[in-house]
Amino acid sequence: MRFLQNYPHLLEIAYHSVERLLKPFQRWLVPGGWAERFFVNLELVSKVPVFDCRMCGQCVLHSTGMTCPMTCPKTMRNGPCGGVQANGNCEILPEMVCVWVQAWQRSTQLKDYQQGISIIQAPLNNQLKGNSAWINQLNPQVQIHPKGWMA
Repeated sequence: MRFLQNYPHLLEIAYHSVERLLKPFQRWLVPGGWAERFFVNLELVSKVPVFDCRMCGQCVLHSTGMTCPMTCPKTMRNGPCGGVQANGNCEILPEMVCVWVQAWQRSTQLKDYQQGISIIQAPLNNQLKGNSAWINQLNPQVQIHPKGWMA
């Protein structure tokens, strides 16, 4: 299913569709409830096979060319480390293309989120790991950014 990442605009359309579909149900989509358990399982069967999702609970796919930055061996959320090889591969896993090289290339194919790649992402809030990213995104009371981070 990872081949779908090579069609980021198609994934962008799917993202918009899911977001529009969920918006009317926002008040029932709360952390810790039955809906979250359902969405965690839904994300496990959809995002893991397509994006190799690590279930961080703070999905930024739309800002990274529909490429999960958590698949970087160093879990870099704001661009490549200084060790990207001349051929664009990772310094830690030389057989793997750098996640950020892929993210940059794929972001050029997005229509609405093309500029998202230049947005600095907040540090990962590890307390949200294993939770539903959709539930967290739709819930304003969820503290996505760690304390002290100015969004």
